[in-house]
Amino acid sequence: MVKSTYDESKIQTLSALEHIRKRPGMYIGRLGNGTHLDDGIYILIKEIIDNSIDEFIMGFGNKVVVRVKDKSVSVRDYGRGIPLGKVVDCVSVINTGAKYSSDVFQFSVGLNGVGTKAVNALSSQFTVTAFRDGKYASATFSKGALVSERTGKGPEEDGTMVSFTPDAELFGDYAFNEDFLVTRIWSYAYLNTGLSINFNNKAFKSAHGLLDLLDKEVGNEGLYATIHHQSKQLEFAFTHVVGSYGENYFSYVNGQHTTDGGTHQAAYKEGILKGINEFFKKNWAPQDVRDGIIGTIAIKVQEPVFESQTKNKLSNTEIRSWIVAEVKDAIVDFLLKNSDEAAKLNEKIINNETLRKELNEVKKGARASAKKVSLNIPKLKDCKYHLGQSASHRDECDRSVIFLTEGDSASGTITKTRDVMTQAVFSLRGKILNVYGKKRTEIYKNAELYNMMVALGIENGVEGLRYGKVIIATDADTDGFHIRNLLMTYFLTYFEDLVLAGRLYILETPLFRVRNKKQTAYCYNEQQRDVAVSQIKGSEITRFKGLGEIDPKEFGQFIGEDIRLVPVSIVGMQSMHKTLEFYMGSNTPQRREFIMENLI
Repeated sequence: MVKSTYDESKIQTLSALEHIRKRPGMYIGRLGNGTHLDDGIYILIKEIIDNSIDEFIMGFGNKVVVRVKDKSVSVRDYGRGIPLGKVVDCVSVINTGAKYSSDVFQFSVGLNGVGTKAVNALSSQFTVTAFRDGKYASATFSKGALVSERTGKGPEEDGTMVSFTPDAELFGDYAFNEDFLVTRIWSYAYLNTGLSINFNNKAFKSAHGLLDLLDKEVGNEGLYATIHHQSKQLEFAFTHVVGSYGENYFSYVNGQHTTDGGTHQAAYKEGILKGINEFFKKNWAPQDVRDGIIGTIAIKVQEPVFESQTKNKLSNTEIRSWIVAEVKDAIVDFLLKNSDEAAKLNEKIINNETLRKELNEVKKGARASAKKVSLNIPKLKDCKYHLGQSASHRDECDRSVIFLTEGDSASGTITKTRDVMTQAVFSLRGKILNVYGKKRTEIYKNAELYNMMVALGIENGVEGLRYGKVIIATDADTDGFHIRNLLMTYFLTYFEDLVLAGRLYILETPLFRVRNKKQTAYCYNEQQRDVAVSQIKGSEITRFKGLGEIDPKEFGQFIGEDIRLVPVSIVGMQSMHKTLEFYMGSNTPQRREFIMENLI
């Protein structure tokens, strides 16, 4: 082992923007190439739009224009505009901004003066222009370094314009997914009634806030009229959904989507339970009241405390009591005024209670649930680190994954090449039961479904999930695609919240290997194969139909740093249920007709 010298010469002092480029994960969570909603390029857009939203919240400007073309982004708001003499400082000097003053920004997400600076540092090109009182000041940067400045006069309306291009040196060959952007733009519209957002020449505006959001998600599948309440600092809406299990929530703080919840979401759930129990004069169990619920909550807090820079989970404890009280009182008031809806809610809770007792009887017949730390489940090859297990090994725990594979051949290949510290493997015997339309009791009657649930740790909700990612790894043939659909049906039927949390993925492995004695290329589609064949002279082509056909010596690279994953996401509950019903339900004639019409 070569020993390196540790002396004064090894001590480095980085500027704030250099530190952001050196450790981007501390500021934007992850890099990524745009295939996942939480990839860094979307966080950059969010940080800029957040500033425009803050202007609207404070009563300045009711329009934001967003343009995304190829790899470049521009955001123009019509707020007050950055003070002209501070344009450079506000986008390049850490801990500089007006959001430390509650007089100027009362309910802002970005309170630490980092967001815009991170976008600047991580962009190959970044230009900011502030317009105020017929004058403007503009500055252009590259990778955080100032390139040019200019000032002048012009007829532009007050406000701020920011344009940037994420740095390909950091983000690689990235691409923006318009569906992800539309989802986020709609969230801004729902949370800011009266705000008009123009995204690539399409208008996004909401008249009824979170009620519109829930209507989009639920459609006509709600069991009763949505309970909706709005005040100065709190807005919420919820209903129960036909044929849905578990609890699903969309929670926001000052416009920030807190995907991992936090104290406000916990208080909201407590308020729902207390309000319903108080109105009906019952002492129902939490799961009986909330099973099948879909809800959304948005709060405004002057000094929000988040667990990380990406602001996915709120930590403020002082907000609990007033949220619980306001939610409880609003629910009681609604139910008093809407007796028909109260009767439907009462019927749903009684039905939940009956199903839970039936489920408990079935559970007695199933073997005892294994403990998280000591699992003895057939076909599970576990890893050392698990999600939320250790604060001292947080990175390893967050990186933990489990591959759901078909058969011993595929699982054998992955098991031989996996990282035993962070990658687990669960092997299925083949095609699992199609659970669409079936009760939750089926999990406890079917050993494979039960073992998979226990291995994942989700019997009592997604909070117990043992892995950062659940990855479906099936063969690239018709049987493999069928098993993939059956697994997605399992999660979407019983564990929607796991999918909504962005934890479910599909593994992409190469379909072809093109090689000669000197070169080897792995191709994920026929187009890539044809290009490789034209470039590699005298090549032979191998078609991989099953994971077990790939030599373990080759396979390791496909589940390593360059792993290719496709996230399983839900556009809306209503459309998801209709899709499941069509493809996995009992409508055989219609499905047969569809297949015949679209058969290639």
